[in-house]
Amino acid sequence: MFDTARDEITMAGNLSEIYDVVVLGAGPAGENVADRTSAAGLRTVIVESELVGGECSYWACEPSKAMLRPALLYTEAARMPGVGAALARPIDAGAVLAYRDRMSADWDDHDQVAWLKSAGITLFRGHGRITGERRVTVETPDGPAVQLSARHAVVVCTGSRAALPPLPGLDSLRPWTSREATSARTVPSRLAVLGAGAVATEMATAWQALGSRVTLIARESRLLPRVEPFAAELVAERLRGAGAELRFGTTVTHAERAGGPDDTVHLTLADGSRIVADELLLATGREPRTEDIGLESVGLIPGQWLHTDDTFTVPAVAGEWLYAVGDVNRRGLLTHQGKYQARIAGAVIAGRARGSALDSDPWGRHLGTADLVAVPQVVFADPEVAAVGLTTEEAERAGRPVDVVDYDIGRVAGALQYLPDYRGHARILINPDRRVIVGATFAGPGVAELLHSATVAIVGEIPIDRLWHAVPSFPSISEIWLRLLETYRDQRR
Repeated sequence: MFDTARDEITMAGNLSEIYDVVVLGAGPAGENVADRTSAAGLRTVIVESELVGGECSYWACEPSKAMLRPALLYTEAARMPGVGAALARPIDAGAVLAYRDRMSADWDDHDQVAWLKSAGITLFRGHGRITGERRVTVETPDGPAVQLSARHAVVVCTGSRAALPPLPGLDSLRPWTSREATSARTVPSRLAVLGAGAVATEMATAWQALGSRVTLIARESRLLPRVEPFAAELVAERLRGAGAELRFGTTVTHAERAGGPDDTVHLTLADGSRIVADELLLATGREPRTEDIGLESVGLIPGQWLHTDDTFTVPAVAGEWLYAVGDVNRRGLLTHQGKYQARIAGAVIAGRARGSALDSDPWGRHLGTADLVAVPQVVFADPEVAAVGLTTEEAERAGRPVDVVDYDIGRVAGALQYLPDYRGHARILINPDRRVIVGATFAGPGVAELLHSATVAIVGEIPIDRLWHAVPSFPSISEIWLRLLETYRDQRR
C-alpha cells in the first residue's frame, strides 16, 4: 500500500502538512475525488471556502428541482380528468419555497461535513491557492495560513459561476444570477430573464408557475439552442401558454434600476421597446472559478478553463500531478458528469500512486470516454427535455451520417395514461453502418426516466437487432422504444 504517515511541522508560525492528495473544492466533483482516493488508502484533504456540497446542493440542482417539481406536478394535475377541477386554489408558493429550503438543507452543510469525516477525509475551511508544484496554501478564516504539500496529486474542483454580460451599471442593477434565482425568499411580481439556455428556461418555468409574470429575452432565435428544435418548440409553446412572454433575436441595450420606493428594473431592447420588471435574472452562461487559485505559479493563466486529457490530468503542467475535475474543465458542465470524472480521476491517481499501468481501453476505468460520446442531460422544463449523444445538427456539422427516426410520444398508450392530452416527441439517431444508436432526444412530460435507457444503449453500443429483444412494459411511456424501432424498420424497407 502507501506510505500515509502524518507529517506536520510548524514553519514561520504557519502549520504545514503533507498529504497524498489535496483537493480544491468540496462540491460533488471534489467530494467524489476525495472519496475515491481516500478509499484507495491515500491520505486526502479537501479545501472549501463556502459550503461543503457546493453549487449543486445549495444553489443549483437541489433547490431548482425542488421548485420545479411542484410546479410541473401542479400543471399536470390540472390537466387530468377528475383532478383538475379539484384544484380550487393556485399553487402555494410559500410552501414550495419552504420545501426548496428543506431540500437545500437550509444552506447548512453539517451533514456533508459529517460525511467527509466518516470517509476519513480531512477538511480545511478557507481559500486554497496553488503556490508551486504539489503545493497549496490555505488562507483560513481564523488563525494562520496552512501550507499543504501533496505527495501525488492536487485536484482542482473549484467549479464555475454565472458569467455576467457587459451591461453598463451592472452593480447598480443588483441582478439575480442562478444563485439568487434558486434562493429568493419572495416571488417577484415581474421577472425579466436574460438568456435561452437550461438555467433561463428552468427558472422561467418555475417562477412563472409560482406567480411571477415572466419575460424572457434572448439574442438566440429560440430556446435551448443546443437541443433538437422540436424539443425547444414544445417548451416555448408551454411557456407562452402559461403566460410568459418570449422575446427572441434581441438584446438589452440599456438597463437601470429606478431605486427608491419603486426600485424596479427598466430595460431597453435593441428594437427600442422597454420592459419593466421587479427583478432581472442574468442566465447567459458560466465561467470557471480559476481566477484566484494560483494558476500563475505553475505557468497557467488565471481565470481560464483548465484543459485536461481523458485521465483528467492537466497536460500543460509537467509531472502528472495536477488534475481538473468537474465544471472547471468544461468537458460537461453537469453534476453527474463531474461525479463520473471524479470516479475516473480517483482511480487514475490511485493507480499512478501504486505505480500501476493505466487501463488504456476507451471504456476502461481510467479514461473519461463518456464525456465525448454520451453526456446525458435533462432540462426540467414543461415539458421535460432529455437528451444524450449527438443531435441532428451536431451529426451534420461533424459529417457523421445518421438515420433519423422520429415518433410522436402522444401516440403511445402509456403516454395517454400519463396525460390524456399528452404532447411529446422522440428522436433517435442511428449509425447506418454499425446499426447502433448515437443520439437520442425525448421531449414530453415524464421523459427524464427514459434517458438512462438511451444512455445505456449508446455506451453499450447495443445493436438495433438486439434492442428488439428489450421488451418495454405495457402500458408505459417506455413503449416509445418499440415504436421507434418499428419506424426504423419501416423506413428501411
